[in-house]
Amino acid sequence: MLTKGDDFPLHQSSEPMAFAGGDRNFYDRYFFNGYSPDGRIFFAAAMGFYPQLSIVDASFCVILDGVQHNLRASRRSDGDRLDLFVGPIAISVDIPLEKLTLIISPNDGPLAAHLTFAARHSPIEEPRFIRRNGTRLFMDYTRMTQNGHWTGWFRVDGQRVELSANWGGTRDRSWGIRPVGAAESQPPPQGNFSQFFWLWTPCSFADASLFFHTNDDDMGIPWNRRAVLCRDDGTEQHFDAPRFEIDWEKGTRRAAGLSADLGHGHHITLRPKGPVFAMSGLGYTHPIWGHGLDHGPDLDIAYDQLTEAERGPSNPLAMHIQQLVQAVWTSPNGSAEGIGIAEQLFVGPHQPTGLTGLLDPVA
Repeated sequence: MLTKGDDFPLHQSSEPMAFAGGDRNFYDRYFFNGYSPDGRIFFAAAMGFYPQLSIVDASFCVILDGVQHNLRASRRSDGDRLDLFVGPIAISVDIPLEKLTLIISPNDGPLAAHLTFAARHSPIEEPRFIRRNGTRLFMDYTRMTQNGHWTGWFRVDGQRVELSANWGGTRDRSWGIRPVGAAESQPPPQGNFSQFFWLWTPCSFADASLFFHTNDDDMGIPWNRRAVLCRDDGTEQHFDAPRFEIDWEKGTRRAAGLSADLGHGHHITLRPKGPVFAMSGLGYTHPIWGHGLDHGPDLDIAYDQLTEAERGPSNPLAMHIQQLVQAVWTSPNGSAEGIGIAEQLFVGPHQPTGLTGLLDPVA
């Protein structure tokens, strides 16, 4: 099966580009978020290709006046991963690794947009994510991440919002293996999702971007952790052994604050600043719009809303979240204040922070 991708020197094997190894869970994904300077308005988008499942899906979400608006679309694919559209949602790679445009056609729906992302720095490559459940491969993927500025506009129910150059945000690309599509008919005896501690915090400052993330096991031992400082002059500083502490919002599994000692005199402190975004809007953990699920032979499009109350910690659709945060970065050269995101997904125990049970809240 030949596709447009075969006309580019991108092959990694003797197979045509349409064939992505032998694992049904292979995926190739775009992710974006953006926010107003005051942290009151937030948007996010994603597009995922699942070559072995012949599915591609996409989503676009906006939080405006406290309401999260979710647009989702899914179609079957012909193996061509250069067709960057799913119904009304399309991505244009204008300058690879530097500039991308996100287009949401009105399609008789409440959402429309024309948004361009311009990177502040070269993307960072996070350490490769490899995780097994017993003998079963659970995850094996690579992600690149970069901060940038947004320009353009979006519209929600006729209300148009114009973006200035000081709207910030983050975009990433990840590809590899993680659970997608229908549930396995014979999962591993340990189960697929009994413990997962994930914290991801891309932050923007006047002349630099700072990234910190960690995946920990139940004892708090990291199986993937890194911090990277990217200055706008192109220099990078990597921190291999950062340490962190979380202040919990009582009665929940949500962070009321975070502090991390990155090493070499660098430290960050994060405090909630803006709305909570439910990642289920982009399909994460969603029972119907989960990544790679088959919605039939025809294009399927859906729209819904989540109020601020509906994005509370008791709703399973808001278990996996991103929250806007105020960020303070201290270094041997002084301190700076910025804005960022704290992505949180905490399932199962985590001894250092006091989490117990599968989803037991902090007392």
